[in-house]
Amino acid sequence: MNWEEVRKIYPNRFVKIQILKAHIKDSVRYIDDMAVIQSFDGEREATRELVRAKEDVLVYHTGKEKLEVPIKQIFGVRGAI
Repeated sequence: MNWEEVRKIYPNRFVKIQILKAHIKDSVRYIDDMAVIQSFDGEREATRELVRAKEDVLVYHTGKEKLEVPIKQIFGVRGAI
């Protein structure tokens, strides 16, 4: 399923999605194919699910026109010497 289809089926809602296919370009992850796991009415429920989400699971609002996930690079992590 693509993002346009998800937006039509679940208008103005939060959705929890499983990423099935994605690509990265210029430090942005673009989701090409996804499966909807659950939808939410409230922001509180959606936030709770987002915090619990693992690797290829996202919670996103269908009010957003595009589904793009910026990738942040983490530098300078040090361990004990």
